Amino acid sequence: MRILVTGGAGYIGGFMAKRLLEDEYEVTVADSLERGSEKAIDNRADFIKGNLADSQFLRDLFSSHKFDAIIHFAGYISMGESMEKPYLYFENNSFMALKLLEHARNHAVTKFIFSSSAGVYGNPIKIPIPEDHTKKPENPYGESKFMVENILKWYQKIHGVQFAALRYFNASGASLDGSMGENHTPETHIIPSAISATLNNKPFNLYGSDYNTSDGTCIRDYIHVLDLVESHVLALKKLEHENGALYYNVGTGKGYSNKEVLEMIKKVSGVDFQINNVERRLGDADILVADVNKITSELNFSPKYSDLETIVKSAWEWHKKNAR
Repeated sequence: MRILVTGGAGYIGGFMAKRLLEDEYEVTVADSLERGSEKAIDNRADFIKGNLADSQFLRDLFSSHKFDAIIHFAGYISMGESMEKPYLYFENNSFMALKLLEHARNHAVTKFIFSSSAGVYGNPIKIPIPEDHTKKPENPYGESKFMVENILKWYQKIHGVQFAALRYFNASGASLDGSMGENHTPETHIIPSAISATLNNKPFNLYGSDYNTSDGTCIRDYIHVLDLVESHVLALKKLEHENGALYYNVGTGKGYSNKEVLEMIKKVSGVDFQINNVERRLGDADILVADVNKITSELNFSPKYSDLETIVKSAWEWHKKNAR
């Protein structure tokens, strides 16, 4: 099978391409490199540089390649940025996915795995959060992901596109040998941001300490990137043999507060860095923890690397080797 990995020069996309190649899939990476790096792309993959918002690029891509499935990562990921630039997120995340889907179905590509988000739930009324929970995104980022899920639902009903929407909780960590890791620009995630502050001897700004949680800071469910990409392989194998519109939370079912994460970074790094409490970011929910019963039972998904210490240790080793 040949798999198109969009956004394959990004953090998760780079790990995904490598994992698919290990299973001897043929992989084509499409990425504009706007926020990705060619260094993240496995040299065994076929790389095509271009913007998925460009209709001519899409026409050329699908005319010159025969794909059996698409795993769609390309998109912007910052909840905070989306509150400042909503147009950017709806154009790049929602409209771009729609154009990609239309070109795909015109070329008989009917298997689609979508990089969705726990952001579709908004501030949950039930913890842990099941897949059938009410969807009330708190920011344009989450809304843009939910819009694509709805587009996929209609494309499945009308055009027979079979899909899996994987709702990530907090993707984190790096390869265990320190060869690959998280390198976003801008970087908004707590683990790489705090590690960067530590390595550069700077204070870390903690956004919000008055949330409705045990220690006042946000609680999140962290999933190691190695486990995250494994969930895509399992979803792909299911779509190879079954039709459906599939929705899965990808997390561990356990949450850690921001303060707990920062304490683990201090433990792993051996550095007691300064933490400044600053105002909340707009759009952040109090608690996001996954109900993982569905993905566990249907895909036999079992995270191996997603305990907090392994996540932080792997991230720390990667950032130490790649500190700028």
